[in-house]
Amino acid sequence: MTLSIRPATGADVPALCAWNLAMARETEGLELDPATLERGVRGVFEQPQRGLYLVAEREGAAVGGLLVTYEWSDWRNGDYWWIQSVYVVPEARRGGVFRALYDEVARRARAAHAASLRLYVEADNRRAQQTYAGLGMRPSHYAMYEQVL
Repeated sequence: MTLSIRPATGADVPALCAWNLAMARETEGLELDPATLERGVRGVFEQPQRGLYLVAEREGAAVGGLLVTYEWSDWRNGDYWWIQSVYVVPEARRGGVFRALYDEVARRARAAHAASLRLYVEADNRRAQQTYAGLGMRPSHYAMYEQVL
């Protein structure tokens, strides 16, 4: 079955929102506010410097997607590309969807001379960690701290 990756469009906002809601429930047991989430998703389209969404399609049906955001590094004189909001619909999992999305992000990042690819993963999500390691990613030596405002 043919798998293709494309930039998301405004028509994908409902799917992107649904996937984000599902991902938050599945990975963190969180219930996101749908209205806030939709404004956040639309905010990427309204201000493209924030990032880009990619969508994976199999036989013309959207089966997953992710968000890439950018963080400037003065040390590296380039952007870190952060992979976020990764979701693959359950029936398409373990079918190469994330790998295809990741490969497209890596291709685009190399073309843009990005400093590196980064992502966050829940500390207990061993399956995702194994997937990322299988793609050549390694745990960082940084620990993350956060203060919710």
